[in-house]
Amino acid sequence: MGAVITAPDGRRHLLSEPCPERGCNNEAELRALMAALQALQALQARRLSIFTDSSILVEQLTPSPRPIKPIARLADLFDEARTMLTGFEHVHLRWIPRHRNTEADALAREALLQA
Repeated sequence: MGAVITAPDGRRHLLSEPCPERGCNNEAELRALMAALQALQALQARRLSIFTDSSILVEQLTPSPRPIKPIARLADLFDEARTMLTGFEHVHLRWIPRHRNTEADALAREALLQA
């Protein structure tokens, strides 16, 4: 799992750790988000702008007027992530192309070498 946390003053915190369980790429993306949310809670963050190259995360976690078909196998994890997100005053979740997410991807690959 890899994430880059940037504070409003520019300070950066890097997260790079092996995923605690085996699973698909969507599960790894979700677990990385949850690890980042835990770190942000510890930093007492209140307002978040989250950028992810996982369109599944954005689709499943962003409120939508049209019903989104849940991913049954990951439903419990998505519910846990939604609960974590409610602990923040404001959350903006946005998809970005993979080529703009190279630093987080590199941290995730580094963590794979640690596993």
